[in-house]
Amino acid sequence: MHSTELEVFAEIHGIGSASGLFLKEKKLYIIGDNSANLNEFDLSNNQLHKINILFKNDLNALDNIAKADKADFEVLCNYRDRLFILGSGSAKNRNVMIDFDLQTKEIIERNLTHVYNKIKNKAKIDDDNFNIEGAIFTGKSWLLFNRGNGKHAKNGIFAINGEDLTKSDNATFLRINLPNVNHVESSFTDAVLYRNEIFFIATAEDTKSTYNDGAILGSFVGSINLQTLELNFATKISDVNKFEGICFFEKSKNKIEFLLCEDRDTEELKSTIYRLTMNFQS
Repeated sequence: MHSTELEVFAEIHGIGSASGLFLKEKKLYIIGDNSANLNEFDLSNNQLHKINILFKNDLNALDNIAKADKADFEVLCNYRDRLFILGSGSAKNRNVMIDFDLQTKEIIERNLTHVYNKIKNKAKIDDDNFNIEGAIFTGKSWLLFNRGNGKHAKNGIFAINGEDLTKSDNATFLRINLPNVNHVESSFTDAVLYRNEIFFIATAEDTKSTYNDGAILGSFVGSINLQTLELNFATKISDVNKFEGICFFEKSKNKIEFLLCEDRDTEELKSTIYRLTMNFQS
């Protein structure tokens, strides 16, 4: 059994529509789905530093990119000292991946159009039902989490072999059924790997579109076995929040803690980071 506690961890001004985050020591890295910047927030002094990752000039003007033009960065995952920032693939201009080296600060831009088309064809998912919201890279393979908030509710995981995601062509798709709220099934919004367990967040949103937002009916946290990709559990954590990013924070004997970020679907450049505590009970 698991009990959960949710509390505000930090309020950060200058970031809107937060959709992914990663913590390394005292540096919290955050992306927004309507931004061209990677945000580095120093928890030791509450200072925010913006890193332009799309090679644009005006950093401040690129924190509220119009919906039709944004790269829609929904994924921030890491492997060792590299961050991988992926577009959702829900429109033609949302197929970009940024490979960011935390040590050298090198930025490499890659195109995911080829692999996105390949895995859509493999799983028989059309453009209107394709929406990547989370990713895990193990060093040898990738897991991409498709948010099934389209008409056909294709919520599931793409398992892709190969280190270079842009060249991978061997993929399988596993449909994952998650809890529903008022007959609306929740769907993946992000995932993170801790040891051999995948922890994910999901939201029930009253919409049949991967492009247009809908009313939030509730959000969940749960876990999936890394080897079998079988669902272990899912627990509701909020009736109103739309959490879109999760990262590991701390682990002790009887509990594990994560940080969550929230996309409020507004143009306000203010983000609330939450701490989620999961207590393990015998």
